[in-house]
Parts: sequence; C-alpha cells; structure tokens
Amino acid sequence: MDEQILKTINKYELIKSGDKIVLAVSGGPDSIFMLDILIKLRKKINYNIVVCHINHMIRKEAEADEIFVKNFCAKYNIECFIKRIDVREYANNNKIGTEEAGRIVRYEFFEEILKKTHSNKIALAHNKNDKVETILMNILRGTGIQGLKGIEPIRDNKYIRPIIEIERKDIEKYCRDNNLNPRIDKTNFENIYTRNKIRNVVIPYIQKEFNPSIVESINRLSQIATEEDDFLNAYTKEIYKNIIIEEKKNQIILNLKELNKQDRVIKKRIILYTINNLFGSNNGIEKIHIEDVLKLCEKNIGNKYLTPNKNIKILVNKGKVFFIVTKNY
Repeated sequence: MDEQILKTINKYELIKSGDKIVLAVSGGPDSIFMLDILIKLRKKINYNIVVCHINHMIRKEAEADEIFVKNFCAKYNIECFIKRIDVREYANNNKIGTEEAGRIVRYEFFEEILKKTHSNKIALAHNKNDKVETILMNILRGTGIQGLKGIEPIRDNKYIRPIIEIERKDIEKYCRDNNLNPRIDKTNFENIYTRNKIRNVVIPYIQKEFNPSIVESINRLSQIATEEDDFLNAYTKEIYKNIIIEEKKNQIILNLKELNKQDRVIKKRIILYTINNLFGSNNGIEKIHIEDVLKLCEKNIGNKYLTPNKNIKILVNKGKVFFIVTKNY
C-alpha cells in the first residue's frame, strides 16, 4: 500500500525532500491511514511531519477522538497540536451553517499551524471515494468541466492529498490488518447531509443496480475532464497574452475586437482568467455575471459598464474592455 501512495506522491510531485508537512488528523480511518503511511514513507523521502487535530465539541465522542490522536502521535514521537472550538456557537455567532463553520475553523487552524511550525505543506486525507462523492454533488448542482475534476491531488502548491487514489474499502482493510483501530464518526452514517446521502444511498444503489465499478468509472471521467480542462486553461492563457493591452495591480485592459473574435467558450474563460489575475480568485463572479459581460462586449455600444459586485467594474469603451478594481475592494 505504501508503494501505491509513493507512486501518487511522485506522479503529482506532492512531497519533496526537505518538506515539512502539517497532517490534518481527525482520528478516523482515512486520516490515521494517511498518518501511518506517511510515517513509514519517511524512510524513502526525507521530510518532517507534525499533526494537527481540531475538536469541534459537537459529538460526545470528540474528547475520546482527541485523546486517541494525541496518543497515536506520542507513540511515534510526532508533535501534535490540538484546538478545541465550539463550532455550533461559532456558526450561530457568524450566522452560517455548521458544516461551513467547521470548514472555516479547520482551514484557519491548518494555516495557523503551518506558520507556527514553519511548514510548507498541509496534507488532507481525502480518498478516491471522497472525490467521486464531490463530483456527483457537483453534477447535482449543474457543474461545468471544472466540477467534473472533483478533488485535485494538489492545490495552491500547498494542500496535498497523498491518498486521493486509494478507495475507502482498501483503507478500512489496511486499518484492520494493521490493528490501527481508528475512531468511527457515527454521524457519517446519518443521511442528513447531501454527501452522506450520496455516500450511503446513491453510490450503493448505482453499484447494485447499474455499475459495481462506479467509483472507478467516475474517476476515469475525472481524469478526462482534468486533461481537457488543463488544455483549455493553457489555450486561454495564450489567447490572453495576445489580447491584453495593459495589466496593472488594479486594472486590466483587453482588446475588445480580438476578444470578440474568440469562440464563446474561450471568451468566458478569458473573462474568468482576467478576474482571477486581478483578485487571485473568481471574486464571487458566477455564470450569470459572465453572460452579462459577454453581452456587454458583443453589443459594444458606447461607454457602457457593469458592476457584478462592489469589488469590480467592467467597462467597454473605445474598443477596449476595462476590468477595474473599485475603491471598495
């Protein structure tokens, strides 16, 4: 199993010699499996690891989970950082859902420990099944190609997923065979959230009635989508270079005539790529906003502009498209 993980690590260049990695460990099968494997692989790659565990203070078993992770780390002399936070209270105070609150506090803690320990990567224990569940959730939302990619092995050159190519059943078998005795979160079996319904109801039904290899089939779909999206991204960058007039910190100007010559698919991608260059993200720009920008560019009437949100103004004037960061940003 460790050779299979090593293959994934090398294929996506997830870990390099000299890395220091923060492992997010809940105590469940996936994260304990990841921790155990990465402890062993230190013999083959020169890297250091520390562990962080967050106690959401929701489940009554949470304290036992915390103790389990702490003891597991102590056994291998691995530094372990623990944080307790009442996620329900956090959610109420910030008027957001519990799931979203949990995600926010987790990632804030990961970043905190990354800086505190002078680490350069954060390892998350998403597996092949998690990836398939995410893709199915994206399909239900009406995704594009990017949604079909699912969970990627590496993001921002910092968040890595070493066990992304391992199925859950193999992880559970490894834990049994090696007497790891991970903690089991019983809420994973409650069909309250969409992901749990997909995991416990939808996928088993498809496996039984249509395709027993659905996990592998959807992963192949993800690989195809990834290849095509990567190609389109590279092509978009080349077109962008040819139509850009000016690129500053708070403003990017494109050649309107050259933009309008492009296929509609590429025009959409150029608009998003431009916004990403300004803000480092899509900045809340959705499909409906992109369609509005396309209409603005195609009509090319006088001095017209859009403000999709308070952070950006998109202006068409004298054969140019201006993407302007507003003062409110």
